[in-house]
Amino acid sequence: MKNLRSVSTFSFLLVVALLMAGMTSAPADDKNKKEAPVVPPRKGESETIQLFNGKDLDGWVGHENLWSVQDGVIVAKNTEPIKVSTYLLTKRNFSDFRITGTVKLVQSEMHSGIAFWGRNAPEHGDKYTYAEHGVTWVHSYVTPDKKKTFCIYDAPSPEAIRQVAGRNGLPVDGAPAKKVGKQHDWNDLEILAQGNRVRVAVNGTQVVDWRDPEPDRIKEGPIGLQLHSNTVPQEVHFKNLVLETFPKEDKLTTVK
Repeated sequence: MKNLRSVSTFSFLLVVALLMAGMTSAPADDKNKKEAPVVPPRKGESETIQLFNGKDLDGWVGHENLWSVQDGVIVAKNTEPIKVSTYLLTKRNFSDFRITGTVKLVQSEMHSGIAFWGRNAPEHGDKYTYAEHGVTWVHSYVTPDKKKTFCIYDAPSPEAIRQVAGRNGLPVDGAPAKKVGKQHDWNDLEILAQGNRVRVAVNGTQVVDWRDPEPDRIKEGPIGLQLHSNTVPQEVHFKNLVLETFPKEDKLTTVK
């Protein structure tokens, strides 16, 4: 197997599965577990931004044939194969922020997500692909045994997920998301990224609280909505996307 850390096209992915039947997570290898330092939230002006105005893709860049706005919803849709995962990217970069929104995986059992802490990397085969040390929240991930996983990994293959989750000691308990996620339906999402800490809530329930063990690799970057590489048609919807820079409250505000 390739050295996963040496392949720059592999983002550091945070997987939050919304179809939870048969969910598994990889066991940690205590011998190789790396303790994450505590990096406090960065300082800056707190500003609330409507990332999506409900009418058009002003403030975003991406392939016009794959991204559109329909009835107040951002629609990602492909009918032809996609060789390299592509993204709708914000023109503005962010480091510490809170995103709230509503997301729906409409068609296909591949995954989609919201990427951050990385960069646009057209040299990797698509004008709007994402690379380097990024974090992606993903609606669902289907392993070869047809089960949905919920874990943290730094490569897109199931084998790499299992190896890396064990090596880095980064498995995440899938039980909270299993109770609240709805596959192929609308899900309310909140992502709170501060310092090297990422917290995620789905439908009013916290499902992730994780710190990056390599904070020096974190970089300010665009927010990216993902349309994954695939050979079959896919459709993903995003709406009500609001971002707060340098959040005033150090907590998930949607948790009930």
